[in-house]
Order: sequence, then structure tokens, then C-alpha cells
Amino acid sequence: MSERTPDTETLSIAELGGDLRSLVGNVSQQQVRVIVEENGAPVAALVSIDDLRRWMRLEQDREERFAVIDRMREAFADIPAEEIEEEVSRAVAEVREEMATERRNRPLAS
Repeated sequence: MSERTPDTETLSIAELGGDLRSLVGNVSQQQVRVIVEENGAPVAALVSIDDLRRWMRLEQDREERFAVIDRMREAFADIPAEEIEEEVSRAVAEVREEMATERRNRPLAS
């Protein structure tokens, strides 16, 4: 089930103070996200706590994925890039050949 994405509004800092309580209520109910501008430039945002938690989880997931890449890079640090590329090309060719063999040996549907 897909959640509805809140609308996004842009307000200046001066506009923000007018009805802050109502604005925060709308943000907390995920009806709106607010971009706050100062002198025409975006400087901050008001988002619901659920949005913030989701963003923090995504950020953590991203960091964990990059940590895996870093560990892989370290494991192959002493191997020249050309050698890695040749080995990857060989492995890809081998898998492609295996897949082609499987397709050729697959019985035809009647």
C-alpha cells in the first residue's frame, strides 16, 4: 500500500511565524512539507517526524551499503584494476554461456 506524499510549500521566515501552530499540525499529520527560505534561498525544512525517521533509515541503509563497497575495495586493493576487469569479463562470459546452454536444453512448451 502506497502512502500519499505530502504537498510541499515554500515559505519565507517572515511568513513562517504567522500561524506556526497550525502549520506544525499540518506537517505532523503529513499533509504538507515546508521549505523555509531566507532572502529567497532555501535554508531549512519542516517535515513530519515519520518523514525524518524514514530519511534517517535511508541514510543509515546508504551508509551500510557504502561500507560493504569499501570492504570490497579493501579486499582487492593489491590487485591491479586490469586484472580485476579481465576476471570479471571471464566470469560474465562463463555465466552467459551457462545461461545459453540452459536455454538450448530447455524443452519446448507444447
